[in-house]
Amino acid sequence: MATPSVSSFCFVILLCSAAAEALEGGLSVELIHRDSPKSPFYDPSETPFQRAEKAVRRSIACVRDLRSNDEGEPSADISRIDGEYLINITIGTPPVSMMTIADTGSDLIWTQCQPCDVCFPQVAPLFNPRASSTYEQVHCVSDKCHLYDKTFCNTEGFTCQYSAVYGDQSHSEGNISTDIIELTTLSGSPEPVPFPGMAFGCGIKNDGLFSIHATGIVGLSAGKASLVSQIGGYLSRLFAYCLVPFFSTSKYTSKLTFGFDAQLTGPGIVTTPLILKSPRQYYYLTLEGISVNGKKFMVSGSSGPGAVTGNMVIDSGTTLTWLPSNLYGQIVQAVSAAISLPRAKDPIAGYGL
Repeated sequence: MATPSVSSFCFVILLCSAAAEALEGGLSVELIHRDSPKSPFYDPSETPFQRAEKAVRRSIACVRDLRSNDEGEPSADISRIDGEYLINITIGTPPVSMMTIADTGSDLIWTQCQPCDVCFPQVAPLFNPRASSTYEQVHCVSDKCHLYDKTFCNTEGFTCQYSAVYGDQSHSEGNISTDIIELTTLSGSPEPVPFPGMAFGCGIKNDGLFSIHATGIVGLSAGKASLVSQIGGYLSRLFAYCLVPFFSTSKYTSKLTFGFDAQLTGPGIVTTPLILKSPRQYYYLTLEGISVNGKKFMVSGSSGPGAVTGNMVIDSGTTLTWLPSNLYGQIVQAVSAAISLPRAKDPIAGYGL
């Protein structure tokens, strides 16, 4: 399989707010693709095709997990566990390193904690809140208890607890807590950037299809509990992620940038509006149509009076682009008619060809 040219895909989100004092310029952290040599998931024995095949199968599983409500929109409690990109954060004092899944489709930050009633196996030690001098449990009356919409009150200790259930019935339950979360920047600075008082889930009942290499999830959605929203007071709630090609062997790395440095301007920059709906768990785009060989195929209901906006979800946990079945069928027919070659057998049996 040929290696694509080294170009980057960049995605920028601006969430307007009255920002507090911002860090100058912002900061960038490394996004680690799960199949890169820097990832704990990396298997050097796999071929590029095998990695691509696994990515396709993860995407298929992801789409199957997206349940719909009566209005045809993804339900609020659905998010993908087995994401494509990882982010390394530290929690506590002294700081404990966590390899977590970066997820634009959920808002809660959580990790497994001691003492754990039910925990899935993980390679790294569990976070011990008693060993952190800056750790605090959140009380029910605290505003931080209501950042996440799946919380309830423990009447015995009057502490805030959460319950997160995912599409494949994997789940995490535990205490909403606060502590210092630090991000290591790509600027070359040896000192990570600390964000004190960050709300996160300290999971003590976690089970399901979790990997041993990841310790939890960092939500990047527009929800109030997400990393983006919580550090927005420092960094103006502006962030971007730029992804190097899937099979790139260049020195460049994918990165996640927060703050004013995330603004992309200049020649060749093309933008399209992001649509935020309630609940603010997903970022949506409006796909109007796709052109093949000069012929445009419109998405039903995306134009004209009463047009539906925000009919596609941006998801960092999915490799492939998925289309409505009727539109996909038209695109396949148009591409087949434009290419005078025998149709090849689908080597992965996942593309619907």
